[in-house]
Formats: sequence, C-alpha cells, structure tokens
Amino acid sequence: MHAEIIALGDEITSGQLLDTNTQWLSLRLEELGIRVLYHTTVGDRLDAMRDVFRQAIDRADVVVATGGLGPTADDLTRQAIAEATGRRLVMDADALAHVRAVFGRRKREMPSKNEVQGMLPEGGRMIDNPHGTAPGVELEIPRDGRAACQLFAVPGVPAEMREMWYGTLESALRKSGGGRSLVRHRNINCFGAGESQVEAMLPDLIRRGREPRVGITASRTTIILRITAQGATEEECYAVMEPTVATIHECLGSLVFGEGDDELQHVVCRLLRQQGQSLATAEWGTGGMVADWLSEVSESQGAFYGGLVVANAESAQRALEIDATTLKPNSAANEATAAAMAVACRDRYGTDYGLAVGPFPEHEPRGEAPRPFYLALATADGVTTKAHPYAGHPAMLKILCAKRALNLARLALQGDD
Repeated sequence: MHAEIIALGDEITSGQLLDTNTQWLSLRLEELGIRVLYHTTVGDRLDAMRDVFRQAIDRADVVVATGGLGPTADDLTRQAIAEATGRRLVMDADALAHVRAVFGRRKREMPSKNEVQGMLPEGGRMIDNPHGTAPGVELEIPRDGRAACQLFAVPGVPAEMREMWYGTLESALRKSGGGRSLVRHRNINCFGAGESQVEAMLPDLIRRGREPRVGITASRTTIILRITAQGATEEECYAVMEPTVATIHECLGSLVFGEGDDELQHVVCRLLRQQGQSLATAEWGTGGMVADWLSEVSESQGAFYGGLVVANAESAQRALEIDATTLKPNSAANEATAAAMAVACRDRYGTDYGLAVGPFPEHEPRGEAPRPFYLALATADGVTTKAHPYAGHPAMLKILCAKRALNLARLALQGDD
C-alpha cells in the first residue's frame, strides 16, 4: 500500500506554523509497512483543497489529512472531501452528539456554528476524538479496477491527532492489511568525502528500484546513507540489509564512522575509553566547538580532560605559553602554530593526545584557491599536522572544520592513515 498525507491550512502554507504532523504520521505509516509517497500541503481555498483530495484519492491507497475540521468559515475539509468524492454533506447523529457532549462536560453553551462539526460526507464514519470537539472522518472510496482508497481526516491539533491515530486509524489500517509487513531503516554515517564522491564510490547501490533502497543525504557536513528494507519481521528487514551494509563498508572503508545517532565525538570518546587513553583540545578558529561536543558525550568522563580556547596570538601565547616567534604577525594561520598548540595542550593537561585547531584565514568564497587552515594532533611520538582548504558555505564552515578535527583524532585512534 502507498499513502499520501495532506496538511491543510493557510497557517502552514504561509510558513507561520511548522507542520510536524506530517513527519509523525509518516513514521507511523512506515511502521505498518505502508510507504508514504506524497506529502501535500494546501491552503484554505475550497477549489484547491478539492483538487488535492481528488488527486490523492486517485494515486494513493491511504490518504490521511490533518486540519480544517473546526467550526469556522475557513475550516473546509469536510466540504472539500464531499465535493472531491461527489457526496453530500449530511448530519451524523453520533458526531453531533459528540460535539454537544464535549461542550456539556465543559459546562459551556454550544454555539450554533459548532453544529457543522457534526456533518460528514455521506457514507462516512465518525472518528472519535476523546478530548476535542472535532470528530474525525473515515471514508472508503471505491475506485474502478482496483482496491478502494481509505481516507482519514483528523484535527490538526497534534495531541488530538495522535490520540485518534492510536484509537482508530492504526487498528483500521491493520484490518485492511497494514502491519503485515514492516519497513525498517538503518543509517550509516560517513565523513571525509562529499555527497557526490561517496555516491561514485558505491557502484549500483543508489539506483532507483533497487531493494533494499539506499538514499544519500548530507546533514551538518555528515554524509548519511539510509538503507530501507521491507519484510515480515524486524529480523527479516535487517537481514536483507546486511549485504548492502557490508558493501558500503568495503567500498568506503574509514569514511564510515558510525550508525544511527552516532556523531564523531561519540566515536572518539568510545575509542579513547576502549584504549584507556585521554585527550585534550586547544582551539582557535572553532572557538571551543570541539570541546563543547566532546563534553556533552556521556562516555567522555576519564577520556576528555578539557579544552582551551584562544582568540588571538596574545591569548595563545599566554594560555599555552607558546614561543612568541611561532606567532609571527600576519602569519598566525600556519602549520607551526597548530603544532605548537597541540604540543602545549597535551603537556598542560597531561593527556595522551593533544588536539589543536589553528586560526582560520580570511574566508574568500570567490578566491581562485582557498587558503588552508591547519589541524594538529600531538602524541608521545610527536605531532601530526593536517592542512585543509578553508572553503565551504559560511553557515557550515565552522562545523565542517570542527568535524575535521574530530575525524583526525578518530583516524589516529583507529590506526588509519
């Protein structure tokens, strides 16, 4: 089965309200093995809503709509469904009784305009809304030569929508075949190459129509490979994924650093604890971002000793006692500075590793060749430096540089070059 989710309301199409209902419903539908192919958002205009419902009914086996079931003039969902399906709106005794009962429990007189909430498209069934005035709508719509479309309309209030999902929609969908197969996902996280480069390294994995499906996306400079499989059980889904996971690891090697919610800082802290080693940081360009991420990891205790943040040559000299000759005017963003910071940081904290981010050069987005910035990692055996081009979108550049620093430490801890 395929599904479409429709979010209705000018408050969404205007950008004044963030639609979280669609995301939540997509997750619930996929848990039942129902793949969501369409997300549609439409404003409060009857002809537009009617057309959206007609299209959804034609192309999706399951349609779930949220919003537009209130009593006001811009609550047009009932009428739009009726017009899209060629049915009359009729008063439903149970739905009207529900609306009146809610006002009665609240010791309030029901305005006459709320009677419209008791109306349903002919042939529709009321979906109970335990804590709201607006009943939902459940409607089965025949289609020539194929299975009927199941349409559900529920209020846009998230708490009410979720309660109605668990109270009615989930069980109704299970009765019609939902839940007989499951959809499960597995995220493989990578760092050290761009999206297109990673895709080029994975022959045939991301082609359309392949099973299990593999999608690729970038999130805050991390490349995420999302594997999706369908099966009768969770075990079957994850077993189907295993050959694909093995191929990803074989093709990408050390670009892969974790799965699921893993970030680079989690991996670094785990490796340090496993090896009984410690790390401290000294940051110039990243302004303490690396230390902040490491300190938030629950496994960092005993592994991450702390960090120093400097903002100019004077503070670097005072905090780290670096020889002033290393910090020459107008040339602070160099390899020697990063190396001196890493060594001084390791000595100051008495750790196995000293990780340093040197100062950043001026960002020149239109320059012919980006200037480098330097990372350094000091150990008992000496100091390793790494140059990276200071290039990228300004909104992500500091994050990218901080992750490059953590990745330098990860690769060293893993014994990778």
